[in-house]
Amino acid sequence: MNTKTRRGPDPAQKKNVTGPRAAALCSLLALERDGRYANLEIDARLRTADMNAADRALYTRLVYGVTERRITLDWILAGLSSRPPEGLDPDVRGALRMGIYQLLYMDRIPEHAAVDESVRLVPKVKAGYVNAVLRSFLRAGKAWRLPEDEELAASVRHSVPVPLLRLLKRSLSADESAAGREAELDELLCAMNREPKTALRINTVKTDLSAAAQRTGGHPSPIAPDVLLVDSLGEEERAGLAEGLWFVEDEASRIAAASVGARPGELVVDTCACPGGKSFSMALDMKNEGELFSFDLHANKLSLIESGAERLGIGIIRSAARDAREPDPALVERADRVLCDAPCSGLGVIAKKPDIRYKDLASAEKLPEVQKAVLEGASRYAKPGGTLVYSTCTLNPAENGDVVRAFLEEHPDFTLAPDTFLPEGMRTFWPHRDGCDGFFAARMTRSDKD
Repeated sequence: MNTKTRRGPDPAQKKNVTGPRAAALCSLLALERDGRYANLEIDARLRTADMNAADRALYTRLVYGVTERRITLDWILAGLSSRPPEGLDPDVRGALRMGIYQLLYMDRIPEHAAVDESVRLVPKVKAGYVNAVLRSFLRAGKAWRLPEDEELAASVRHSVPVPLLRLLKRSLSADESAAGREAELDELLCAMNREPKTALRINTVKTDLSAAAQRTGGHPSPIAPDVLLVDSLGEEERAGLAEGLWFVEDEASRIAAASVGARPGELVVDTCACPGGKSFSMALDMKNEGELFSFDLHANKLSLIESGAERLGIGIIRSAARDAREPDPALVERADRVLCDAPCSGLGVIAKKPDIRYKDLASAEKLPEVQKAVLEGASRYAKPGGTLVYSTCTLNPAENGDVVRAFLEEHPDFTLAPDTFLPEGMRTFWPHRDGCDGFFAARMTRSDKD
């Protein structure tokens, strides 16, 4: 079989192969072929898909699940198949991954359905091979062995590339609150593969936490203010989104916005604002009173801020395209509060975007240089006595504490400013300890000039 990934026909368009599994295979092949993010592929397909709620849920679970567990699935497949996974035709490899995933991780799907539906996804000439491999797995009692090497075994068990596993291990060791706790690595990796709850930031201009909880059945976050946790976005949750009663914002992201301390009547700048969640959150903290400038490098994304603000009934946000490294001269040293949510490697949100784990870590090596420049630009907005918050959604110390410490060393007029949310002035949020996205935030203040 050809080892090259080629386009070929869309399985979802075959005459006798329809439904969520065919759509999932099509999406998985597209992801492998084009390198697109899974969440973007899923959103695009669901916008045009003719599927009921149950089929949409199955489709989404298969795409995310197979993407998340790809290393594990390929290790198992290598032990079952007479050909290595990389030597299989893309549609055969995809159908087998989906079949094994259903057999291992989706107990509610009958084994015969997992096998038969996977077989139906490929042409007849290949169906016998897919059937034989999956039946072999069932005859073995779905048993499989991990590699003997401890590091490789952890990589296969959690479906995390070895380089990322090593980086996360170093990150835990580098975090002062986790020093000497290398045993936590397994807990962290488990948490990164756990299906997260959905966090809703309540629009306190329109409703309150109690009313939202009564309507949705969710429960308040134990760590983030004005945030409700729900299992998923059901009918009531989606209706509330459309009505502007709340929006999706992770607990750690909400804490980063809350640590800015924005108050009514103040001038606030968000330097890397899109898609707008933290700007919305700060505007609500300001009770929709004052001025909030939401800047972003990408002009084509500003509509997300504008439409979101309109839906939420927020009128104080002014959005514009601007490179954070080149602050608006008219706002230099005028802002009471500044948020710099810097571009980062995103390693803290793998639970929600599982394909991030496969990114080449070399691509993140230049990020600290960019982040330092972005933070430097953002700092120029802060007036004497003003507050500056730096945040990322990564667990890489080189993008977090290292950037902040280098900035503080070069800017003695800024100092760490602990608050309720960041007792030490800066903090890493860990999925396995805090139950939220992996996140980092540092809060600083600028000294008053004489």
